[in-house]
Amino acid sequence: MIKYYISKNAAILFVGINPHFGSYRRGVPFSNNKMFWYLLSEAGIIKETREFLKNDKKLKKLYAVISKKYRINFINIIDKPTKDVSQLKKGEEINGVKRLAKIIENKKPKVVCFIGKVTFSKFKGNNKFRFGLQNKIFDSMVYVMHFPIRGYASIRVKELKTIKKLAGL
Repeated sequence: MIKYYISKNAAILFVGINPHFGSYRRGVPFSNNKMFWYLLSEAGIIKETREFLKNDKKLKKLYAVISKKYRINFINIIDKPTKDVSQLKKGEEINGVKRLAKIIENKKPKVVCFIGKVTFSKFKGNNKFRFGLQNKIFDSMVYVMHFPIRGYASIRVKELKTIKKLAGL
């Protein structure tokens, strides 16, 4: 199970759709293949190296303090682990969307970053948007980035650097 560390006034709240079995087992979001963590490092959002992040024990310790150390938080809309999003059923996101909206309203992250189009479309209820900056949710800036696994890493690093700048990090 993944414990989410959600702090008041975080610089960035990263939002995923749901965990993979590997991430769920480790208790760390996006740790199944760790590419997202490597991209966070390459973009300068975190200072740990790829070698450090490859170690599951070190990554888990970092995750437990990351909200204080870097002012970044993570959450998934749906907590049920699956191999991929095609295994999710329509409507499973309803409670998670409500929970996320309350978190954004009450915790007031500076930037909410939705990871992938599927994640934001589940939150928004439609897919009529483009990657990049969106309309604010409450007082938080909103950014939709490409999913970190497919495609060129340089695009994701560029997006994360933009998010870092928006968040004032």
